[in-house]
Amino acid sequence: MWSSNHEGRMIPASMNSKRNEQETTYLRNMKLSLKSFMIVAAVTAIIFLGFSLKKVQVPKINMLQLCNYQPQKDCSVTQSIPAPMETDENDGIEDVFNKIDTLIPKVTIDDMQKATSAEETKVTVVNRKDDYCVEDPLLVRVDAYDYSGAPKTYGGDYLRARIYSPATNSSASGSIQDYNNGTYLVKFTLFWEGTVNISIVLMHPSEAVSALWRGRNQGFDNIKYTGNFTSATSYANSECGFYLDTQQEVCAYIDKRDKEAFFCAKPKNYPCEALTHMNSVNRDHSYLTEVEQLLLNRSNIGLEVSKPLKPIKVASCGRKQKEPTDKCRAGSYYPIPSGYFSYNVWKPIHCKMTQFNDNDKLKDFLKGKKLFLMGDSTVRQYIRHFAENIKIVDYFNHTEDEMQSWQKTLLAINLEKFIYVQWKKHTFPFVSKTFYSIKEDAYMARQIDQIGGGENTIIILTLGQHFRPFPFRTFIRSAINVRRAIERLFIRSPRTRVIIKEENARDMDIDMERFSDFHGHVQYLALREIFQGLNVGFVDGLDMSIAYACNVIHPPLKVLENLISMSFTQAS
Repeated sequence: MWSSNHEGRMIPASMNSKRNEQETTYLRNMKLSLKSFMIVAAVTAIIFLGFSLKKVQVPKINMLQLCNYQPQKDCSVTQSIPAPMETDENDGIEDVFNKIDTLIPKVTIDDMQKATSAEETKVTVVNRKDDYCVEDPLLVRVDAYDYSGAPKTYGGDYLRARIYSPATNSSASGSIQDYNNGTYLVKFTLFWEGTVNISIVLMHPSEAVSALWRGRNQGFDNIKYTGNFTSATSYANSECGFYLDTQQEVCAYIDKRDKEAFFCAKPKNYPCEALTHMNSVNRDHSYLTEVEQLLLNRSNIGLEVSKPLKPIKVASCGRKQKEPTDKCRAGSYYPIPSGYFSYNVWKPIHCKMTQFNDNDKLKDFLKGKKLFLMGDSTVRQYIRHFAENIKIVDYFNHTEDEMQSWQKTLLAINLEKFIYVQWKKHTFPFVSKTFYSIKEDAYMARQIDQIGGGENTIIILTLGQHFRPFPFRTFIRSAINVRRAIERLFIRSPRTRVIIKEENARDMDIDMERFSDFHGHVQYLALREIFQGLNVGFVDGLDMSIAYACNVIHPPLKVLENLISMSFTQAS
């Protein structure tokens, strides 16, 4: 039989039947393939949705180990990371903490009258005489009394002592011995001739010192951090800190090696990697009682106890102050007083400092060198002085708007002399009311790890001011990590110069519970303990600022020039 196909041609019926059977089979196979494809697509969608609901993330390891975790559960990529205040018996933190802790009085009061009073406290010159000679000692006894006029039976008062002669811009601090019974002996050395004034100041009574130490180590509630998470079209702010008491999902930013950690509550619909900026403010919170807070009022801080003492006369007596001959070098540090000012120039007692206050001398010293400045704004003063005051380097690629964000990394160069200077802030804890970028930040130990080093590399670092509002162990951990980073640096590049600029005194009209110089003083003691035996230079910013009586966070130009000179003397 014959039939026509779709083109109108005549074909045998048997052939047409076979063709229809092939088409039917083809259509059936097509339906099966489509069905299989739809099944695979559905399974894929279910798997993808399941992973999304579980919020599974691949850990991203950069400068910080990043992970996302639920409260009360271990983070899958940060096992064995301790809580912020938890330490290991082998990490050395507790050893340093306990050494400082033994120096702190443990007293509490409920009555202001029982605290040390500057007005009631008595001072006496032990070796009083009509005439003194240069290099003579001057001994002053301090007997502490409380507001009721009763003698104190325990020590721990935070005192400062200095001698000064305005006519010659001379000044020096004194060493203070605490007999732990309410009596103190202040020792001065009379380094210059002329009329010398005596100043002994009660910064904090022992009761305030005890309260400051207890409150500082009680928790992290004095400072509130806010993190800014951003995307291309929106942003969200979220609470951050060293510790978060929340049931919200949390982002953990953790350095596993050095056991340093910071946390942020995770905003909805933002990944942890979207954190870009941070700021902080003082929280309306106190760990202190009402009486203890009263002791920290500005009217009770930095009070003179030496008003009855009259100036003394110092003659040369044929003596001449001995000038040290050995240059100040890295690897040594000295107790207060480590030097004195004369005509606004710092004179170290045990070594000779080269003055670097001449532009040509500075440029010749820095020629061909890389200078890395790390830490807070007090060491940022160095690069600003070089670029803005004496103009031996020029800022590189910084517009006026960028300069308004003081936390931003600064880079300055001198192409003629091949000078490279960089300032970079340390990361957490960094305290600033204005938002600052954290994407270029790293812990100081990690910053040091990124530097190759060499004989033409100088690192000057400081850490302290921003650590004051936080538990002391936080500071110790960071300082120990920095020491280990310097040790690694010296292994790969032993000729690199590293200088530690110890923190200076600061303003007295700030929030004392968070930023008192007492916190800076114990950090100063801890740094000397932690870096003992390491071939680094020490610049005693605390001694200089006490001697000069510059109670401002950014010392004046005369002090800054001496800080720079002492830094470069030890780096040369």
